[in-house]
Amino acid sequence: MTNSIGAPGTGISRRQFLAATGSAGLFATAGCTTLSEPSANVVDVGGPTGMQSDLPWTGRPEVVNLDARGHKVTIKSVMARHSIHPGETMGGPINLPVVWAFQADDGTPSVPGPILRCTEGAELKITLDNTEMQVPHTLHFHGVRKTWENDGVPTTTGITVMPGEKHTYTIPANVAGTHLYHCHYQTPMHMDMGMYGILRVNPEGYEEADKEYFMTAKEWDTRLSRQHGGENVSYDLTNRRGDAFTLNGKSAPATLHPETGSPIIVESGDTVRIHWVNAGFMSHPLHVHNHRFRVVEKDGSPMPEALQFEQDVLNIAPAERYTVEFEADADPGIYLMHCHKVDHVRNGSSYPGGMLNAVVYTGAMDTDIFRSLMDYAGYEA
Repeated sequence: MTNSIGAPGTGISRRQFLAATGSAGLFATAGCTTLSEPSANVVDVGGPTGMQSDLPWTGRPEVVNLDARGHKVTIKSVMARHSIHPGETMGGPINLPVVWAFQADDGTPSVPGPILRCTEGAELKITLDNTEMQVPHTLHFHGVRKTWENDGVPTTTGITVMPGEKHTYTIPANVAGTHLYHCHYQTPMHMDMGMYGILRVNPEGYEEADKEYFMTAKEWDTRLSRQHGGENVSYDLTNRRGDAFTLNGKSAPATLHPETGSPIIVESGDTVRIHWVNAGFMSHPLHVHNHRFRVVEKDGSPMPEALQFEQDVLNIAPAERYTVEFEADADPGIYLMHCHKVDHVRNGSSYPGGMLNAVVYTGAMDTDIFRSLMDYAGYEA
């Protein structure tokens, strides 16, 4: 169980959540048991990447404050199981029997990987620990400027982190903004196995918004994971088919789970800032209901004020990063945030699902509608 509620970032505490729902007793144990061990069909096929019944489950992406860790972190590559939507409602369950997740130090492996956060000007020492996997990996960071040998591309740097090895990258935090990192060895396959995350470099003197969240969009061809899990399917890079659509690794209704999902929880009057990243291979036009946002940053560059016009749909191409900001000034309620390629708002052939989330006002939590959504999300009373 976590004390953090909502999407990764600076949302509300569990105590505040319970107070907002008006049901401290009703929800006191909810979430502690409902999703900790999602069900999956486990196939033990052995081999270098075969499914093992003792693989750990992924957890929620952790925000890692590198300023508090001396600007050093070890990112371990870990074989795990990942639940996109563990419930049986709305086209579920959807589980990936094998993913290659990233784990920060002794934390929990996650897909997306840990959100690494620091202040501009630091020199980061990021060690990729590949001692427990039997597949080569690397780390490549977008946005920041680094030396040739630290670019993370095996064919042009000559550096590949082989099974059983560790390698430390020196990454200068010299470009403020929100950046993508990922494995650059056999890139399409390794990203489709879950090897991606966010590096956030705050500029000096950065002032956080009232609520600040991280949100990564990703579509999947689940045949790759299922093939590694021993299922009789074949992944074809030349005929990749997106069949699962996630925000922070979850599809609706699991996106709405307050502890393992990523609802955008706000209070009336808040300034809300969302760091959007597309780690998929398709463009995703993200739309927020009943709010008008401004793009304040793109790929590490502040957006000139003259270009910060209000809008409600933003198309995000693969690897693009946008930081958007809006005021929580709507009638307090529950408002969808979703990809407007609406065939991405599905679980299989079941609509709605997929790449769908919501902006949730605390003032709307003590309602039957919110309790119904929590039931869909698996957060049972």
